Amino acid sequence: MHFNTAGPVNQPDAYKIDPLTRWDTEEILGLIDEKKYIILHAPRQTGKTSCLLALRDYLNKEGKYFAVYVNFEVGQAWRHDIKKATDEFMQEILSRMRAILKDEFPFHESIAYYKALASSNSLNDMLEYLSNLIKKPIVMFIDEIDALIGDTLISVLRQLRAGYDKRPENFPSTIILCGVRDIKDYRIHTSNQEIITGGSAFNIKTVSLRLGNFSKDEVIELYSQHTRETGQVFAEDCFDLVMEYTDGQPWLVNALAREVTHNMKENRDRSIIITAEMIERAKERLILGRQTHLDQLADKLKEVRVRNVVLPLVMGQEFDFSTDDEQYCIDLGLIKKENKTLQLANGIYKEIIPRELTSIGQDNFAILSPKWIAPDGSICVRTLLTMFKDFWNENSGMVVCNIPGYKEAVPQLFLQAYLQRVVNGGGYINREYGLGRKRTDLHIKWMYTQITNDKSLIACARSEITNPQSSPNPSLRGSSLEYPSEAISESGDFLIQNIIIELKIIKKGIKYSSLLKEALPQTAHYAQINGCDEAHLIIFDRDKSQWWRANQKNEIVKHDGVKIEIWKLGRGSW
Repeated sequence: MHFNTAGPVNQPDAYKIDPLTRWDTEEILGLIDEKKYIILHAPRQTGKTSCLLALRDYLNKEGKYFAVYVNFEVGQAWRHDIKKATDEFMQEILSRMRAILKDEFPFHESIAYYKALASSNSLNDMLEYLSNLIKKPIVMFIDEIDALIGDTLISVLRQLRAGYDKRPENFPSTIILCGVRDIKDYRIHTSNQEIITGGSAFNIKTVSLRLGNFSKDEVIELYSQHTRETGQVFAEDCFDLVMEYTDGQPWLVNALAREVTHNMKENRDRSIIITAEMIERAKERLILGRQTHLDQLADKLKEVRVRNVVLPLVMGQEFDFSTDDEQYCIDLGLIKKENKTLQLANGIYKEIIPRELTSIGQDNFAILSPKWIAPDGSICVRTLLTMFKDFWNENSGMVVCNIPGYKEAVPQLFLQAYLQRVVNGGGYINREYGLGRKRTDLHIKWMYTQITNDKSLIACARSEITNPQSSPNPSLRGSSLEYPSEAISESGDFLIQNIIIELKIIKKGIKYSSLLKEALPQTAHYAQINGCDEAHLIIFDRDKSQWWRANQKNEIVKHDGVKIEIWKLGRGSW
């Protein structure tokens, strides 16, 4: 048995959630009995095809209907050549019907009948012919309908609409069109540049159904199938972490499990318990592996409609994009809306987007010597951020950071690229974005084992936080390193250092005092919810006349019991 990450889960050896439980099967069967036409839509690799195939098999086993699944992606190449596209559709339909009926289906006779047709409505005519040929009402599932574009798509929709009144004796009784988007949102450009909406071309649909993500209970059930099969147990805290990283997105849920139980070879020993820390590492490996699903996501960032939504999300700014762009990104599965607030769809997407936008920039950070690592293995935050400040002063105008379409977000992305290069292999960055929040929240979790066993040295190093010049160890006095006072907790053999960083940008006309009045409570609150009594507020000033030296002393304030160090960066060329 295996966790499936490619294609539908109709293989007997794949762990699966019964597809018929993922939607209201009773409702759909009722609509089929009423001879309704239906739209099914959901993001890619959510399980749409698996559900359709399961429903096909259920209906054919029940015997009341003849159900056939077809995939119209075969006609994608023929944007404006309706005849060639229709040839592909008919080959697909007839082949699928023969696969179900075997020798009982007159395949060659049907091909000959189709070839004799000269009508521009040959799809309509053939569906009428097949409805008369099959003795049961036909239920047809047309998958990847939105792979078609232009005149070909319009032709299909209009021919299906034209046959609607002939059902069920002379046309399919029910048709389910399946794709990423709801058909009402289609904007179809004809060869004459005429714009046709999907809703007008296919105004016979009764209902649009959207397939959702896995619930936490479904994730537990899926992973438990692996436990029952192999005896390998997932620790209880794994499931909340999986939901945080995936939001139940089916491909991500399966991919994480496959990574941690199969691709991480040491865990093929089924006596090893899968822990949350292993899930963390599996997530990181998954992102760095750039599998097709994640590559497709990264490619979408280049689209103007996606950029219109993602840019203000990354920056935490107020938005002014259209509801069409918003719905497009929701349909793609890039974002979600919770409590009327838009946010990136899940934790993994939150990490992929800034990494992808700064992938070239990360290669330009020459962090060759770990000057920011303390003798005990923890991060010296002040040294790390001082190095970044110096780097920003020298390189903020570098061309590589003028990321096409995302130039306004360069400070946020630039810092995240820098930090990502630092933590790779030793930690993780949790990113929080939210429209209208006017900030970006970063929570670095640095995992390490104590390099030194000299507890007095560690205690001495930590004492420098409050009074670095009174350290009892002369060798540490005046050191350029600062030892962390951020929250540190034990996890197995590891210590976890939690570092809170808040990002703000001063725009023209905004007073520094006004920004601090807003930023300090936000930063303190974010530190508190992550269990830290220290945080860092980084302020980028867009006034190009402003410039602060890297070693310039920072202001440190205390707000609501949280010590906040304020870093000012200016001279920005973005």
